[in-house]
Amino acid sequence: MLKMIFRRHYFLLYNIYIKLAIVLLFFDLTILSRRYRIETPRYGTQSVIITISMDTKRSTELSRKLLAKQQPGKIKRFRAFIERHRLATILICGVLLIFIGCAAAFYLTYQPPVVQTDHTPIVRKKKTGPTKFYSQLNGIEVADEAAVTKPVTAVMIENSPDSRPQSGLKQAEVVYEAIAEGGITRFLCLYQQHKPGLVGPVRSLRMYYVDWLAPYQASVAHVGGSAAALAEIRNGSYRDIDQFFNGGSYWRARDRYAPHNVYTNFEKLDALNAAKGYKSSQFSGQARADGTASEQPNATSIDINFSGPLYNTHYDYDKASNSYLRSIGGAASNDREEGRIAPSVVIAMRVAETTVREDGWRQSIVTVGSGAAHVFQNGTVAEATWRKGSRAEPLRFFDANGKEIALNRGQTWIGAVANSGGGVAWH
Repeated sequence: MLKMIFRRHYFLLYNIYIKLAIVLLFFDLTILSRRYRIETPRYGTQSVIITISMDTKRSTELSRKLLAKQQPGKIKRFRAFIERHRLATILICGVLLIFIGCAAAFYLTYQPPVVQTDHTPIVRKKKTGPTKFYSQLNGIEVADEAAVTKPVTAVMIENSPDSRPQSGLKQAEVVYEAIAEGGITRFLCLYQQHKPGLVGPVRSLRMYYVDWLAPYQASVAHVGGSAAALAEIRNGSYRDIDQFFNGGSYWRARDRYAPHNVYTNFEKLDALNAAKGYKSSQFSGQARADGTASEQPNATSIDINFSGPLYNTHYDYDKASNSYLRSIGGAASNDREEGRIAPSVVIAMRVAETTVREDGWRQSIVTVGSGAAHVFQNGTVAEATWRKGSRAEPLRFFDANGKEIALNRGQTWIGAVANSGGGVAWH
């Protein structure tokens, strides 16, 4: 409060202080004039004429004797000291007065310097809504962070005519489709957020499917597999839930004949994963974005040919749902429980294919490296390049400028088409 008053009336108080100092100085000079008989002209010139009486010593002695009779001991000695050192006393008091005045002014006006500890400007964060979380597998918004790291389960599902319609295809979040043998295609279906009540028919594993599932840290449900695939999946680096060793988690349906009748569900698969300690999956999926139907679609009808009429697929773009209605072998491709399959994104990736002699004629596909691809979404097509640097790295797709293509949220269907014998067309 005192500081505030002083700062507000600084010049007024300063003038008062100066005037008081002048008065005090005048008072001191008056005392000196009495002691030394200093005379100053009251008017006229500005010079000062000082005369000192020759009998000063005698008058001083008389004054001291009179004062000694009137003053007590201590006061008398103090007064005598002052009388002897009057000039020095006046000067010392003047200096002290000036010092005290300056100190008071400094205290009342001093403001400590502001110490800046951080040169970074303070930016107030705007209030935002609750944090949103998205699945790394299909890009769909999920409830919380825990849902992002749910364990991923891969299931091998066959695609022979005797296996159709399959169960669990519509709820798969990512589907890889490729030829297994004899021109017959097979699906590697990945699940994390969706848990269908019935999945199958479950069939055997191939090596290139291991390449695709490896980056997802997924457990894989299958019924045996090729020698190379089984050797790789059982080396301890993967989460193997083979039906051969976990028969209680699978069963054979009575309405279909072997080998097209092995089924499972996620009540059993989740329990099996938990029992084996597969409680989460840490991985990085494809880039995702919110899709918007194009006002000028240029790919509303797509044909992806794998091997022949029974396995060639067709997609019709549905602008209302911004998805692709799937057909196979000239008929609608349906999930037995969920109806028409309609992925949000369809990708055809061109691959080098060879045939190897392994337990019969089997296919071998080059999945590590790069190649041409076509990405269909929003009713349009993008000429792209697929890249996969190693088995452990995820499969990604890039445009002509080398920028990764953000895929629409929702189901993604990836078909591996042989460079020789397969084809992709659209209009």
